[in-house]
Amino acid sequence: MTLRWIVATVHLLALVIGSGAICVRATSLYHVTSQDRLRTVLAADSLWGLAALLWIGTGVWRAFGGLEKGTAYYLGSTAFWIKMSLLLGILALEVRPMVTLIRWRVALGRGHTVDTTVAPTLARISVAQAVLVAAMVVVATAMARGLLP
Repeated sequence: MTLRWIVATVHLLALVIGSGAICVRATSLYHVTSQDRLRTVLAADSLWGLAALLWIGTGVWRAFGGLEKGTAYYLGSTAFWIKMSLLLGILALEVRPMVTLIRWRVALGRGHTVDTTVAPTLARISVAQAVLVAAMVVVATAMARGLLP
């Protein structure tokens, strides 16, 4: 029982970390005017990545590791598949920001300046991801209450 509680707690804390991080990343990207602001973008991006690892790791453990209702329950749930579709959308949207921000990290590490002209586009992608995270919460709560089969 304690392990189930701890894993569920970490899973939900990842939601807090990830939601905050993606919102900070989006806001910072909209306001990138100097190399200093890039540090905020990259720090938020690191927290977003940490949250993703925690979400996915604990989610897989909860769904398929025998901690919760069992694999058959999740695989047979429409809500679960909607959540996974939303997650895939978030991950697909992450490809461009991830590649771009890795390039920015490398450039900054080498002492180069970064071309931030794509920052507003990355900000819009981050906002879309935040909306998808919120949609996942709506579906998860509906699933927990049996509102979606």
